[in-house]
Amino acid sequence: MMTSTTTLAIGTGAGSLALGALSFLFTGALGAYTLLHHKQVFAWMRRIRGEDEAGAEFDRPAEWLDDLYKAQCRLAQKPCRADDFEDIAQISNMIKGIADHMETVRPELTKVVERVDEYVDTALPEPGPAAKVTLLDHRTQLVRAMRQEAARHELARAVITAQQKITTQRHT
Repeated sequence: MMTSTTTLAIGTGAGSLALGALSFLFTGALGAYTLLHHKQVFAWMRRIRGEDEAGAEFDRPAEWLDDLYKAQCRLAQKPCRADDFEDIAQISNMIKGIADHMETVRPELTKVVERVDEYVDTALPEPGPAAKVTLLDHRTQLVRAMRQEAARHELARAVITAQQKITTQRHT
């Protein structure tokens, strides 16, 4: 009886088999690491997107507060009549309309609206037809102008406080 030995296919020795297994394990580990890394990147992107979307709700009030600050700065140290407050009153109405829907900054926005109302209430009366202003009228107008400037200063402080609150809310 003769036994015949047959060789398997060429390249199926123990060394080639070990190299193939090692290559398979390395590829699997690299794939698992890549998957883990991608999961971390996507989680980070979702978190950043969520922060951006949460901060977007503050865009309009922040813009209006900037406009209000600029408008009141234009009137600094200038005695103003009721017509001079049109821009400020309009911006205040926009802020008032959105303040109820902004839970986190509602107190600050409400304070701004209150300060605007106080500032607008200090409007100087329109000058009468008299050509000569008495000393008493002049002093009265001077006192009203100083009250107006104090109210403008309080408005500026309220606006800055609201802006700071919005900034901190965007970063949390």
